[in-house]
Amino acid sequence: MPRLNCRICGNLFYVKPSHKKKGWGKYCSAICRTKSQFNGKRLKCEICKKEVYRSKSKLDSSKSGKFFCSKSCQTLWRNSLFVAEKHSNWTDGISAYNRILKNDKYPKCLLCNLVDERVLVVHHKDHNRHNNGLSNLVWLCYNCHRLVHVDVDLDNKVRNLSI
Repeated sequence: MPRLNCRICGNLFYVKPSHKKKGWGKYCSAICRTKSQFNGKRLKCEICKKEVYRSKSKLDSSKSGKFFCSKSCQTLWRNSLFVAEKHSNWTDGISAYNRILKNDKYPKCLLCNLVDERVLVVHHKDHNRHNNGLSNLVWLCYNCHRLVHVDVDLDNKVRNLSI
């Protein structure tokens, strides 16, 4: 009667001879077999220090080498990287949105006159995102903004219009 030690807990258990021949007699129970499949590590979340398990494939594919317990912790970390001078649109401490908001009382789309601020974006007339001069900035809704970037005639119309 073949008796083997479990590779996880070390308990002695009976293995059928045919199973031993096939190499199946490694674990005493389904619980130990499941534990053997966890080949990752338990790590601490970079933000809240909560313990999380990450599989080996997740450990290998991490670009930053940092791990998080949730999307909200990951977002907090990511947002801390792209603030102020680190942001790609940072220009002398004043963004295009701040510049146009300070000088324009009523944000509304230049083409369709939509006034819903949730769908308004700042458009750069010369398409240079680093040129944040007031004469280069206009309000457009998402729809008109997309159309301006696709339609050359409409783009020329916006360049000639002023706030």
